Amino acid sequence: MLRATLVLRNSNFIKHTAEVTAKAVSRADLDTPAAKPTATAAPEETMMPWNGWFGSFLKDKLGDEKYEKVRELILYRPNDYTGFEQLPRPNTKLPISEKDPTLMHKFRHPSPGSQPPVEMRETDASFGNAGDDPYDVTYYKRDTGRRYTSDPTSLHRDLEKIKLELLPEDDPRVKEALEEFEKGPGSSPGNKGVFATGKSDFDPSGLRATMSTNWEATEASLDANMPDH
Repeated sequence: MLRATLVLRNSNFIKHTAEVTAKAVSRADLDTPAAKPTATAAPEETMMPWNGWFGSFLKDKLGDEKYEKVRELILYRPNDYTGFEQLPRPNTKLPISEKDPTLMHKFRHPSPGSQPPVEMRETDASFGNAGDDPYDVTYYKRDTGRRYTSDPTSLHRDLEKIKLELLPEDDPRVKEALEEFEKGPGSSPGNKGVFATGKSDFDPSGLRATMSTNWEATEASLDANMPDH
């Protein structure tokens, strides 16, 4: 039963191949006609003419009407446009208009290889500052709203400072506590821009990458972004 179901389902799909085979392109051929793809669509000629022979045999013997009844009896949604395949085939066409039946959408059409190259901008003026990095999506360095609530080391630091100032200044323990308070948390010194690939200077602040982030630079960035009203 399962074998017959698979054969009947495959009989309605024609497998295709690319018009041209893939080829390697050297660096010297980039941006030249030799590197441009020549295929813009999949051919309609099947590379496996034997596929679906059983369905064709039944259709020839039973006739169109009886054959369709057998398919509808055995198969679940036999006319589903995807054939229950996870990845649509290149020749799959989907109607996109109820008024015009000729309007179709094809999978990966136009093909990515026939499109203009992607524009990778280094700056984006829409950020308000043309020098801003459009790929920097970090928010913690300007998240002033949760500055004193999300980080336990920053919680009530103003109160801690007042408490220390009320203690005797000549007490060695108070002096040591004040020095530690001024240093701030020492658990996040960052890697000073030294990564596995070597020294990097793409971000002097150290806040662009997680491994280089440090507490001192974070506090300076938050100070700069604090509201003034």
